[in-house]
Amino acid sequence: MIEKTATVHWEGAGKKGTGQISTETGALKAYPYGFASRFEGDVKGTNPEEILGAAHAACFTMAFSFACDKAGIATGTVDTKAAVRLAKQGEGFVIDRIALTMEATVPGIDDAKFQELAAAAKRDCPLSKALASVPEITLQATLKN
Repeated sequence: MIEKTATVHWEGAGKKGTGQISTETGALKAYPYGFASRFEGDVKGTNPEEILGAAHAACFTMAFSFACDKAGIATGTVDTKAAVRLAKQGEGFVIDRIALTMEATVPGIDDAKFQELAAAAKRDCPLSKALASVPEITLQATLKN
């Protein structure tokens, strides 16, 4: 089993409070976040949805590359974007959609096989499984050759 950790330190109340996110690897080290970076477009900090999107895109991309490898097909380049939507629901918020968009160069593959491998990667990546409660997770996969 593998276990990875992230920590958060928060100071202050609600909208006026600020936090710092750190990861075990140091990829994020006391990286700022707060109300402004989550809801007001402040680009000086991050937010949970952005981090979730990065994690999902990374997991899916790796799963796609592994699926191609298992099928005996070498991937060239794979670029994935994850758009995570936070929507108001009652008194709170919910993540109601994650839209994955992938463009990949995979020599020697036709679009049908490409789409099959991409759909399997979306279904089977651990982050997709963990996010199964999100009502809508879409995938737009484009083969570039």
